[in-house]
Amino acid sequence: MATSFFSEFGLMWYLGELRRNEFRKFKELLKETSVQLGLQQMPWADVKKGTREHLANLLAKHYGEEQAWDVTFLIFQKINRKDLCEKAKKEITGHAKTYRAHVEEKFTKMWFTDSVTRIYDHCEKTLTPKECEYLKYLFAPLKTGKQTVVLKGFQGVGKTTVLMKLMLSWAEGTIYQKFSYIFYFCCRELKQMTVTSLAALICRDWSDSLSPIAEIASDPERLLFIIDGFEELGYDLKEPDTDLCSNWMEQRPIRVILSSLLTKKMLPESSLLIAAAPRYPQSIEDRLESPEIRILKGFCEREKKLYFCHLFQDKNRGIKAFSLVRENEQLFSMCEMPILCWTVGTCLKQELEKGHDIAVTCQRTTSLYSSFVLNLFTPKGASHPDRQSQVRLMGLCSLAAEGMWTNTFVFGKEDLRRNGLVDSDIPALLDAKALHRHWDAENSYSFIHLCIQEICAALFYLVKSHTDHPNPAVASMETLVSTFLRKVNIRWVFVVCFLFGLSSEKEQQKLEAFFGSHLRQQEVQQTLQQHLQSIIESEYLQGHVDFLSLCYCLFETENETFVKWAVNLFQDVHLFIRDKLDLRPVAYCLKHCSALERLCFSTQNVFAQEGADTPISSDHLACWYHICSVLTTNKNLTEFRVNHSNLQESTFGTLSSQLRHPWCRLQKLQINDVTLSGSSWLFFEVLTHSPDLKYLDLSGTSLSRDDVMLLCQALHNPVCNIQKLLLSNCGLLPEDCEGFRGVLQENTKLRVLNLSCNYLDRGMLLLCEGLCHPTCAMHALVLACCYISEDCWGLLPEFLLHNKALIHLDISTNVLKNENLSLLCEALTQPGCFLASLCLVNCFITTEGCRDLALVLTRNPNLRNLQLGHNDIGDDGVRLLCIALIQSTCHLQMLGLGMCSLTSACCKDLASVLINCRTLRKLTLSGNALDHKGVLVLCQALRHPQCRLQWLGLRKADFDEETQKLLTDEEQRNPSLEIINE
Repeated sequence: MATSFFSEFGLMWYLGELRRNEFRKFKELLKETSVQLGLQQMPWADVKKGTREHLANLLAKHYGEEQAWDVTFLIFQKINRKDLCEKAKKEITGHAKTYRAHVEEKFTKMWFTDSVTRIYDHCEKTLTPKECEYLKYLFAPLKTGKQTVVLKGFQGVGKTTVLMKLMLSWAEGTIYQKFSYIFYFCCRELKQMTVTSLAALICRDWSDSLSPIAEIASDPERLLFIIDGFEELGYDLKEPDTDLCSNWMEQRPIRVILSSLLTKKMLPESSLLIAAAPRYPQSIEDRLESPEIRILKGFCEREKKLYFCHLFQDKNRGIKAFSLVRENEQLFSMCEMPILCWTVGTCLKQELEKGHDIAVTCQRTTSLYSSFVLNLFTPKGASHPDRQSQVRLMGLCSLAAEGMWTNTFVFGKEDLRRNGLVDSDIPALLDAKALHRHWDAENSYSFIHLCIQEICAALFYLVKSHTDHPNPAVASMETLVSTFLRKVNIRWVFVVCFLFGLSSEKEQQKLEAFFGSHLRQQEVQQTLQQHLQSIIESEYLQGHVDFLSLCYCLFETENETFVKWAVNLFQDVHLFIRDKLDLRPVAYCLKHCSALERLCFSTQNVFAQEGADTPISSDHLACWYHICSVLTTNKNLTEFRVNHSNLQESTFGTLSSQLRHPWCRLQKLQINDVTLSGSSWLFFEVLTHSPDLKYLDLSGTSLSRDDVMLLCQALHNPVCNIQKLLLSNCGLLPEDCEGFRGVLQENTKLRVLNLSCNYLDRGMLLLCEGLCHPTCAMHALVLACCYISEDCWGLLPEFLLHNKALIHLDISTNVLKNENLSLLCEALTQPGCFLASLCLVNCFITTEGCRDLALVLTRNPNLRNLQLGHNDIGDDGVRLLCIALIQSTCHLQMLGLGMCSLTSACCKDLASVLINCRTLRKLTLSGNALDHKGVLVLCQALRHPQCRLQWLGLRKADFDEETQKLLTDEEQRNPSLEIINE
């Protein structure tokens, strides 16, 4: 028997095939059978209580693998499970044995052919204990049945290397023995295929026929398919179910075969392991069957340090280099990828050997990668490269640029030749480790990592013009920068950052020493400056710039004068900080900023990553200080917004202190979806220290009872000048309304209050008291989705009549019964009601309720805006409203009827309103079942000389082509009319 079959995982699978009574009998016969064979006795107590997994381990431990199977086979015979004996023997001696031998031979060859695995020479082809534990966790023995696992990891983290090790370890019998067959598919190979069958894919390089398929098909639950590099395919798995295939012998396009396998249309009992970069379409996960998402992480800090010591051999030098890399968070993070750890370490080792100051090399990422590439082409011991090396590097840069613009990352010999690299250059490029050869194709080459391709692509623009490139797809530098800053191509990570970095004075000296003086560095600097200026002059381009990407670019320049000029071009900035790595470049740029007027940023819970009990590093705190200091260094900054952040006490305190600073002139402050720390009192002090602050939005930020109390105390303070306060979805409760009642009674500066999406319930009684108070100066009140209790509705008419200041009321998404609506409408018709705007969206209003609303339209001369969307009022209800709208006593200007169950039958009534209502300027009808005939009636009314409508809310996409053209023509005919997709 092959050793590979004896793992306890294989044995455990066979034990798992036993029924409960058979497994109990197996245990009973185990003692008797071991005596027959003259084997030592196992601890009976352990056997008696053991699970299948435990028993498999005991058998392997006490008897050794071969004897464990002998015992098992004898007992299977005794309990009449000869089928399992036959199955196991067939697996040991049949196609499975042949396939395992094939896998071992193939992947051993792959290991020594693929140059990436040979770059970091301490990498062994056997799984490390850490890798082994990780892989066992993915398909743990206790997990039964089919599974789909998605293994995510950035390029260079070692996904393919680990999978190659997995295949070798499985073939050798050390892991995943519950699978009879594991099939590895490389997506780079699959992409080249057209039509095939799954059976042909399985047998393609180890069997001359499809004869093994019958055996393989007999146990589909013991099959594992590995799909490596899924993002290379560019598939989205959106094929209709009718196009998929369940027959694995059927010849179909490779895309259909893979989609059928991945969506479990084919072999639903099998397991899947899909390895992909994070950039693969997230929508794919929705098509997979209950996928388990796992992340493959690279080197931890200890492993990075060990690697540096191994690489340098001189431990002291290794530790020195590691310490410098540790200080540059971006470089340190890159070293999680084994290939980049090798790149960084190798570069610093070369720099030390040349007597260079590696502290300078580590200051910026561009500096390190440019040094690495230039060192590859400088002979050891030489101070300058020869001409051949210069030409070779220029060819490599040309190849890199072509690849970036064509989304090509695997190149053939023809690609190399087109960019000036002849066949004789290839061995030198492979030896230098600039390129590596792929195991799956004889003449298939890639840069050792995308970072190296990107630094070479950036270098191209300093040595040549895009007009000199043989491939017309290679565009200008301006297009490169614009594409990068708008994040059009998500595969580009550093290319433009490197371009900015290479334009620096320090890099200029380095490049001139390598290439001579024939560089375009001055031209590059001027182009970058002119292009940034042109972005600011274009409102469209400025609105689409990703400012975070620009910060990374500017950070690489190490030119404070240029950075100051560039950032002060921007007055309105939106920043989305997703990682702690973003803090340093953002802080570097913002501390030079003095022209900001509006700033919005999100830290995406960056600080929460530190852990509740872990203090934030001093470097991160310093960066955060520079970010917050824009509040005091930008005299024209009037709007500031923070969202989606979990600010700890230290970071929150820094923000609060800047907000309270006498130089802060903020007028509008938004703190949305933020978790306030225990020191929130510092923040509420801002309200009494910022006399210019008029607008405060805390929507989505959960407020505790103490927070609400502190807020109300601040609002009571006479130096607080807040006029507009938004507290939507802040977790407010009925008892919080006590504080707001006092605010409504005493704060005459507060004019707008939004309490929507809070559970106020009977707290409305307290709010009504405050609203009825003679000193209440509230102009607008939003109480949408506040769970207003039944006994509170009767108080609404009261404050509408008592409060002379209130002109806008929004009580949308509350259950408003007909009788309560009648009371409300009765108050609205009284001469003492001054309400001008009323929102009753999604209030369960019916046709009957429209009778009361129609009376309001004719009797309330102040009402200008009525929003009734998402109510089932129907055509009959609209007819009642239309009769009122054409009356001379109606002064309504805006009417919302979106999603009101209307049909084209009401269009005639609406057309009459458009012609006869002299005040209506805005009408919303989106989401109703109008057809072409109904829209035609409306358009005829819009053309009437007496129609004064200026704004029509109607989604054109909801209609057929003919109706869309009708609406577009009408909009073009009438320049004063806008048809908005609302």
